[in-house]
Amino acid sequence: MPRALVVDDESKIRDLVSVYLTAAGFVVDQAADGAVALSLSQAETYDVVILDIMLPGIDGAEVCRAIRKRSDVPIIMLTARADELEKISLLEGGADDYVTKPFSPPELVARVRAVMRRTAVGQGTASAFVLGGLWLDTSRREVRVDDREVVLTAKEFDLLATMLRDPGVVFSRERLLESVWGFADFVDARGVDVHIRHLREKLGDDASTPRFVETVRGVGYRVRKDGG
Repeated sequence: MPRALVVDDESKIRDLVSVYLTAAGFVVDQAADGAVALSLSQAETYDVVILDIMLPGIDGAEVCRAIRKRSDVPIIMLTARADELEKISLLEGGADDYVTKPFSPPELVARVRAVMRRTAVGQGTASAFVLGGLWLDTSRREVRVDDREVVLTAKEFDLLATMLRDPGVVFSRERLLESVWGFADFVDARGVDVHIRHLREKLGDDASTPRFVETVRGVGYRVRKDGG
């Protein structure tokens, strides 16, 4: 059974989310603060982490960054603020998605399922893609550039895999949101730009003269057919 870690200093929210996740087939652990969340994330293997940004002691943003340094587990942030700058900050800090409080528990579960589904894309298919110096294996979820291993988050990997399946094809932000997040209406399209920027940095790609991921102004992104 998939395991989820729910982190929030409000017990009512932790219990509510846990009830819905348990009903969806998850084994759920809870943490009321950042220190306990970090301890549990190191001791256990989770399939998803649901993390409130406002926590006593170590805040959620710091916990997210710490987890992301050693794991690509999908992280969904809970935030009471809806401003664009904070949402972009959460994505830049390593979050895969965010939900604004107050939220609908069924929607949160749907987002969790979408993240799990996207993370599992290609598992068991033993499909590998090679383009120039870029190599991606969907079954092992591994990426290499010129024989150098590249560690990507779940969303970064899925963005690259989605575009790599159709090199040369331009993907709009909305199409990438639907393909990778599963909910184009729920996620800010600016989040795609943030993840693409991080992806490029890890691939060693220069946005002005890209080797792999190219921007098509006013439309979206594509993987170059020649692989640089």
